[in-house]
Amino acid sequence: MSDDTSGLSPSTDRMIHSRWRVTLENVRSNPGGALLVLVLVVLAAFPLLVADPTLQHVFIQVFFYATLAQAWNILGGYAGQLSLGQSIFVGAGAYTSTLLFVKAGVTPWIGLVGGMLVAMSLAILIGYPLFRLKGHYFAIATWLLTEIAQVLVINWAWASGAVGINLPFRGDSPVLFQFNSKAPFYYISFAIAVLAFVTTYLVEHTKPGYIFRAIKDDPEAASSLGVYILRYQLLAFMIYSAFSAAIGTFYAQYVLVIVPDTLLKIDMAVLAMLAAVLGGKGTLWGPLIGALILAPLAEYARILLGGQGRAISLAVYGFLIVSLAIYEPLGLMSLFRRIRRRI
Repeated sequence: MSDDTSGLSPSTDRMIHSRWRVTLENVRSNPGGALLVLVLVVLAAFPLLVADPTLQHVFIQVFFYATLAQAWNILGGYAGQLSLGQSIFVGAGAYTSTLLFVKAGVTPWIGLVGGMLVAMSLAILIGYPLFRLKGHYFAIATWLLTEIAQVLVINWAWASGAVGINLPFRGDSPVLFQFNSKAPFYYISFAIAVLAFVTTYLVEHTKPGYIFRAIKDDPEAASSLGVYILRYQLLAFMIYSAFSAAIGTFYAQYVLVIVPDTLLKIDMAVLAMLAAVLGGKGTLWGPLIGALILAPLAEYARILLGGQGRAISLAVYGFLIVSLAIYEPLGLMSLFRRIRRRI
């Protein structure tokens, strides 16, 4: 029998202490990983600790724009294609799931998958001719396509045209993607955002991510090495469209109304791009940092100042972007890395 007061043998005791030392050493050598786990745990527990629906709504907005910004980041930050057509794919997800629900009684969960498939099909259809354009010509073309899509939907009588669609609320029903409180919407938007960031992490550390960056830095050199550029551009476009459509379905179920004048405007794409650029495009955490700044700013400006809040928030956005362009062109992530190196 062992004399150890814990009741464990000396070898077991040594093994436990050794594992604790390894764990502590891993935390010291990788504080970012430990911080990430802590942040995820806090965010997952947030609705359980804070019952205020306004705060929950603000975080839902953060996850919404973080997902949009990360989707844009894959195409614009990694693959170097500056798109202003994100609202097309958000609208594809919202209208597909909503029409299936209203016209055929299909649960929006199935509509979410259907919307992603529709958006990816549109990405292939649109991207194949559009990727022949370069630089700002591509951005202008996606902007014009957004305007065309808005006009088409406004004149689409079967989808209620300019009036939009009001989704019927049938009570608290997880199967129908409808809830009486904001907490379930919080967790769904959180899950979509986490999936977008995990996908970006996998892309960043695998062959497609390296090829995306090669195309962004020097497409002629990448092509000379045998890279089929169009194939990888379409892949980035499809990922971008899929997550945009997924969060579009969430948007429709969250607000229970979709109107083309609101949903298919360029504003949503611009805010997503601003969040990614502010935080640091081409980085994993840049879109989240940008969304953590822009989404609460816009929401609280709207709550406190009403209609004038939008103008003030846009002025602040402009100030932040101009300041970064002058002092930190690579975004806040670059600033944080410099501070970390100095520390």
